[in-house]
Amino acid sequence: MNALQKDLTRLVSRIEAGDRARVDADTRRLRFHLMPPTGWLNDPNGLCWYKGNYHVFYQYGPFDPNGGVKFWGHWTSPDLLHWTQQPAALCPDQTWDIHGVYSGSALVEADALYLYYTGNVKHPGENYDYVNSGRGHNVALAISSDGIHMDDNRLLLENKDYPDGLSCHVRDPKVWKQDGRYYMVLGARTVDSRGEVLVYESEDRLHWTHCNTITTPETFGYMWECPDLFCVDGQMILSLSPQGIKREGNRYQNVYSCGYFPLYGDFRGEYTLGEYAESDVGFDYYAPQTFEAPDGRRIVIGWMGMPDADYTNPTAQENGWQHCMSVPRELHWDGERLRAVPVRELDDLHTNGRTLTFDGTAQCPLAQGADIRIANRGASLHVMIGDAAAIEYGSGLLTLTLSETSGSGRTQRVAEVKTLTDLRILADTSSLELFLNNGEQVMTTRYYPQRADTVRFGGQGDAEIFDMNAMEMTYLEK
Repeated sequence: MNALQKDLTRLVSRIEAGDRARVDADTRRLRFHLMPPTGWLNDPNGLCWYKGNYHVFYQYGPFDPNGGVKFWGHWTSPDLLHWTQQPAALCPDQTWDIHGVYSGSALVEADALYLYYTGNVKHPGENYDYVNSGRGHNVALAISSDGIHMDDNRLLLENKDYPDGLSCHVRDPKVWKQDGRYYMVLGARTVDSRGEVLVYESEDRLHWTHCNTITTPETFGYMWECPDLFCVDGQMILSLSPQGIKREGNRYQNVYSCGYFPLYGDFRGEYTLGEYAESDVGFDYYAPQTFEAPDGRRIVIGWMGMPDADYTNPTAQENGWQHCMSVPRELHWDGERLRAVPVRELDDLHTNGRTLTFDGTAQCPLAQGADIRIANRGASLHVMIGDAAAIEYGSGLLTLTLSETSGSGRTQRVAEVKTLTDLRILADTSSLELFLNNGEQVMTTRYYPQRADTVRFGGQGDAEIFDMNAMEMTYLEK
């Protein structure tokens, strides 16, 4: 650890300790979601299992709840339920990342944890647009033997090393090992504003060669952020967050989309992309990243936020922190689309289970954290969470509507679903995650209810409601 990194790490620790009382007093802190100790959180990074722990690194702005210069924050857990805050893992302390340690991924090897990330540099100058000039997006590598402290940090690729015809925006390396070689995908924006994914290969994890570019025949957005290429249930999936997709009815309702293409053929050579599908159609879900759990499950975690959205989070101004992660979700390919469901470990947080059958209307109390599972038996369904959120299904549409006071600018999102057989709702103090038809579609949102102590049902069906205990969160000592 160099002197600058030591100084930055100590400064971050002092800020976190100074804000703990204010942050802990906030009733909007979540019970079973990862949050920043203070300040800003966005993209999940470096998700992996290493030396007996799950590791969740994340984009972290400890100085400013509205963003600011980015570090990598770090949480660890042996079981996805008991979490320990670790010191900031990466700081903007190198010439190649001086204006921010941006997103990346983890490669687990026997000897060490290899963290590939984007180093952001903004060159001084009045005439730069920072799209086609003035910005350095560098691929860098930090290496850690214990998974906590960095033993080495080096620059691997600069803008001059990328293929011709690209803008300065090349970022978010996702790295994995396959067929005895190492592969990396990078999100890119061309000079004519076309999104694509660069594929690189390596024999030694250090020296990388561009071997393919993945894109669509017609332009599909101007930038493809946070690419992730993985196999689940025998199907290759290209996950990404494309920017610049215009709304089409009930598709692409957010300022930026988040979804995936099934990929057929060889990502290193001849390939075709299937139809693009959105991963989540709620207000707040972006930049997801997957990893393989020790038991072989493909797990995904997303940022419960949305860049450049026209809605807000009151915790930023009132309590000095903003954003959280989604719950970890297990992915499966059903032959037509990805399904995402909460990991089974969350069931261990259940307490006070009760059931009810409704034919018409029914109501029951709701705890601050709850898992609501509904088997729908009618042509329509209505669920009301306190005075804050209405969920209505009918005529092939499921609509989530937030009240003016709870939405902080969020209003309504719609999912198209021909038949609704089941609906699962994870309700936390300031978030909702809806899983339709065993994860066929998902809707994720932050919300800020004044009252959410009841759940009301309308229609025909059966409901099972569990209170959710809080996860154990251990913060660094003051």
